[in-house]
Amino acid sequence: MRGRAVAAAAVLALGGLAPVGPATAQQPADRLAPRFQVDPRWPKPLPHHWVMGQAAGVAVDRHDHIWVVQRPRTLTGDEPGAVRKPGRTPCCAPPPVLEFDLRGNLLQAWGGPGPGYDWPLNEHGIYVDADDHVWIGGNDQKDHQVLKFARDGKFLLQIGRADVTGGDDDTAHLGRPANVSVDLATNELFVADGYRNHRVIVFDARTGAYKRHWGANGRPPGEPGVKGFGTPVHCVRLSRDGLLYVCDRANNRIQVFRKDGTFLREFVVAPDTRGNGSVWDVDLSHDAPQAWLYNADGENNHVWTLRRDSGTVLGTFGRPGREPGQFHWVHNLAVDSKGNIYTTEVDTGKRAQKFVFLGTFPVET
Repeated sequence: MRGRAVAAAAVLALGGLAPVGPATAQQPADRLAPRFQVDPRWPKPLPHHWVMGQAAGVAVDRHDHIWVVQRPRTLTGDEPGAVRKPGRTPCCAPPPVLEFDLRGNLLQAWGGPGPGYDWPLNEHGIYVDADDHVWIGGNDQKDHQVLKFARDGKFLLQIGRADVTGGDDDTAHLGRPANVSVDLATNELFVADGYRNHRVIVFDARTGAYKRHWGANGRPPGEPGVKGFGTPVHCVRLSRDGLLYVCDRANNRIQVFRKDGTFLREFVVAPDTRGNGSVWDVDLSHDAPQAWLYNADGENNHVWTLRRDSGTVLGTFGRPGREPGQFHWVHNLAVDSKGNIYTTEVDTGKRAQKFVFLGTFPVET
């Protein structure tokens, strides 16, 4: 009897809906979608009275550790002075790269300028590959480089140079790269390039050697008669079955490619969105077929759930606001092996949040 009561309470907590299992004749797969609930206790308070700046990237590694890149320079004059001394002090700005565990404990923090590389003036995007290499981009007017580090912060590789850029046909330099993804099967680095350029560009992930690039629809950037990528090309994300999903943020669309640049299709999300556009970041669900796409929309301030095969919108979570579960400029998202989603916010949002995967439910109509 007690077990029934607990189960009933759980259903009520989820709005009266019980999770369902595999699709049936009564509930076909295209009528099911994941549901999430914010964890207001994640992450735990940072040590040393640290205060997070604009959080401009999030990634989940193979250990289910969550990596956030944040912008210490975006703290306002009073924010770093959480511990007051005579005057205001810079005591409480953490390093840019933060590694958390699933419970929200901070495991380590590192990053910033150092010998042998050009740390970005405005950090943008973080990715951790299956070999535990940490990749960082940047989108300041002078940030035209991607950096590769070991998980402990040891510098390994730089592609591009700060304050040097040559446009969409330049194969040696970047143009304010927003984010990256790595295919370890081919040791290829895919770069969303970016806030100045309008392309996807591919390099050897070990040597940095150029391999290929393309623009919207798999055509050369700027080709007449093709609606090119807008500004910015904001994300690249690889699926397990070898497809590449690209965020064309201002054009409110996700374009889908094979890894060689062959264009397959596009999904338009909230086509009437103006301002900064609706497609800021994309990640795939944790189930074996990766049936769903999650799209962070920093203009409308929620996360869309789409079917990956068709682009059909199944629902959203979040809304504008500053309470747990709400967003102000939700900028990035990433999914862990249990299906939980982590988000980061820029502008004055300046935080990371965790949304716990509750199961799969019938789509509300």
